[in-house]
Amino acid sequence: MEIEIRERENKGFAIARENEKKAGLMTYSIPDSDFIIIDHTEVDDAFKGQGVGKKLLYKIVDMAREKELKILPLCPFASAIFKKLDDIQDVLKS
Repeated sequence: MEIEIRERENKGFAIARENEKKAGLMTYSIPDSDFIIIDHTEVDDAFKGQGVGKKLLYKIVDMAREKELKILPLCPFASAIFKKLDDIQDVLKS
């Protein structure tokens, strides 16, 4: 599975593709220079249960670490994953 991040102005997203088919998307906004807000996650029905959402989140977490950003997970899915996993707490905006 290929996952890439794209940004334009104050918005960004991570998109997952498998054999040229969109598997999932996680969007975020950039309200400030030190944090981002994850606001939406969607996974294509054909890819549900395969960890696509979690892979998208980890891609954004890696990007946040590289850019020294914090993440505010307003999306219910991203928020639930942040509550479950200790290894990504370092980028959680308090």
